Amino acid sequence: MQGKKHRDLHHVVIVGGGAGGLELATKLGDSLGRQGNALITLIDQSKTHVWKPLLHEIAAGSMNPEKHELVYLAQAHWHHFKFRLGRMDSLNRAQREISIAPNYDEDGVEVIPRRTFNYDTLIIAVGSTTNDFGVKGAREHSIALDTQDQAEKFHRRLHNALLRAQTQAEAVRAGQLEVVIVGAGATGVELSAELHNTTRELAAYGLDKINPDRDVRISLIEASERVLPALPPKLSNLVDLELRKLRVHLYTGERVTEVTDKGVQTHSGRFIPSELVVWAAGIKAPDFLANIDGLETNRINQLLVHRTLQTTLDDNIFAFGDCASCPWVGHDGASVPPRAQAAHQQANMLFKTIKKRVAGKNDLPEFSYRDYGSLVNLGSYTTVGNLMGALSGGSLFIEGLIARIMYQSLYKLHLMALHGFWSMALQTLARMITRRTEAHVKLH
Repeated sequence: MQGKKHRDLHHVVIVGGGAGGLELATKLGDSLGRQGNALITLIDQSKTHVWKPLLHEIAAGSMNPEKHELVYLAQAHWHHFKFRLGRMDSLNRAQREISIAPNYDEDGVEVIPRRTFNYDTLIIAVGSTTNDFGVKGAREHSIALDTQDQAEKFHRRLHNALLRAQTQAEAVRAGQLEVVIVGAGATGVELSAELHNTTRELAAYGLDKINPDRDVRISLIEASERVLPALPPKLSNLVDLELRKLRVHLYTGERVTEVTDKGVQTHSGRFIPSELVVWAAGIKAPDFLANIDGLETNRINQLLVHRTLQTTLDDNIFAFGDCASCPWVGHDGASVPPRAQAAHQQANMLFKTIKKRVAGKNDLPEFSYRDYGSLVNLGSYTTVGNLMGALSGGSLFIEGLIARIMYQSLYKLHLMALHGFWSMALQTLARMITRRTEAHVKLH
């Protein structure tokens, strides 16, 4: 598994190549890996990485994933760490060993057998998956947007539905071109606005039998009394107003009780016909983490960690991002919210932590989350948000061009962490140039 020359090196294994895990592996590879002071291994079940906040754009068709995906093997080669393809499914803490499930191709043929990896430090950063809360039919008849494959699957279904409506002899039937999004958090809200734009773009490319204003309907269902319930009411109200301008149908205070191949049923007795349902309500950590080899987890499978991000029962295992429940200082027993900015901050701290561990130092830093606010992008229509800590500790609400620039800068910061400033700048320039000669929506 490890070459002879690496036998005595401290082995850091990072499971999960999301934004936080990939940024951490890159920084550790560029320092400890390049210097030969530690062996860094990143494990992920996908071959490529796409920044998760972009998945709603892939689903809507406003972004071509091939132009934004990063190949793990190439990143590992350039940044002095090892990448191994696979899905962790078990842990042996006594042996300091994790097990990776076999990998199969699309025909069910085993490509990579089951393997084990030993570690000195294990960092679990497997993110989160959508929580369907056991709602009847949700798993069978709706699509989550946790992965690039799921986002692309939804886009194919949407595109095929539009093609069928264009070529069929009969009129568009109820629910045929209605998209129902369950959950009005950031993903659901941003997807609804993006779909409003891309369905009209798609129809303009020769789908002349489809009238988007008449035939395409987008509905957003939220169990809470307002959209974006986790964000300040003022921001929620702004987004509500913008969505209504786009003729998105909002159903707040409605709890979904069943999803079928014909539509969605709510607790009030309302039935919304739809053949395209996206489930974006709630999150949980992957099921395999639940009490894995005795580690403490909460009701949504998150690993309980100290402020050092070490798991409560094993100092050699760290967890961060959406899959970890970390104390939020000053918030009465609450946990750090599962946001991309939290994972980014934790990755930065863990970079310092791992360097200390490899050097044999025990004075590990403790994590303090800084909430910089939230930004919500409504596609080409507007961007709104609130910046925390501005104006003497208050909250500054922004919208329009400034908010859009700040939203886009978050992705640029992620690219800078992975590739450096000049590579990010050149990629941005190349996309601006090629954008002028391409369709602004994915047509297949």
